[in-house]
Amino acid sequence: MSINVVTLVGRAGRDPDVKYFESGNVVCNLTLAVRRRSRNSDQPDWFNLELWGRDAEIAANYIRKGSLIGVNGSLKFDHWQDRTTGVPRSRPVVRVDRLDLLGSRRDNETAANSYNYSDDEF
Repeated sequence: MSINVVTLVGRAGRDPDVKYFESGNVVCNLTLAVRRRSRNSDQPDWFNLELWGRDAEIAANYIRKGSLIGVNGSLKFDHWQDRTTGVPRSRPVVRVDRLDLLGSRRDNETAANSYNYSDDEF
């Protein structure tokens, strides 16, 4: 038996990056900042999220940098070869199966202005 389940609650690190395909499919990529449950940790952990279909469209319409969201999904790894060095590379990505919009619109606007993080830290 194997289990691959990821559940996260955090704030969007940037506005969603949405791509529409000729086939009608839509994909949304964004980052999620999640604070650890430790008193000593001021820096969030960063996660790459990938959403498809209706969840991708919802994310595109309602999520902005700083929005509080919850996600359930599975962990996968993207693999590619570095263009300049030719070295194989990979990165973990959470493939989101369920998206929950948390907080109010006002909360999200306030969070975007006051939450101190940078997408460059990831």
